[in-house]
Amino acid sequence: MATITLKNNPIHTNGELPAVGGAAPDFHLVDKDLNDVRLADYQGKKKIINIVPSLDTSVCATSARKFNEYVKGRSDLVVLTVSADLPFAQGRFCQSESINNVITLSMMRSRNFAKDYGVLIQDGPLAGITARAIVVLDENDKVLYTELVPEIAQEPNYEKALAAL
Repeated sequence: MATITLKNNPIHTNGELPAVGGAAPDFHLVDKDLNDVRLADYQGKKKIINIVPSLDTSVCATSARKFNEYVKGRSDLVVLTVSADLPFAQGRFCQSESINNVITLSMMRSRNFAKDYGVLIQDGPLAGITARAIVVLDENDKVLYTELVPEIAQEPNYEKALAAL
């Protein structure tokens, strides 16, 4: 269990992020077309998993926009933005913000991703959705970098995440 804050009030996650140097847990998430996707679907590419509570918040939207710019023109890298939002809402967000270099994935069918990655919020007003975190993987799904953002209303450290690649 990790402690983070929401507007300076402590809240807790269900566990810890995957260990750097270890293998990333597999996942089952839902893409914009309502297809089930797994980690293996992105095999052979480096991955930044941008874990956000909801794209319907300013900080989450900002991180998606920034990663959208960072990944532009990179064929060896994929950014997966994971949230509790429905794929329809994720699609509207991407369309309105011209986000086309980031893949949005939804936890609509299961919270197992959040549990397995140790980011499921256990208490407080956001219980049941994810903390804000970054997990960077190499092309073989080895964990290169992780960050659990200590205050959910803050942005992640983009530079460190990108440097890990």
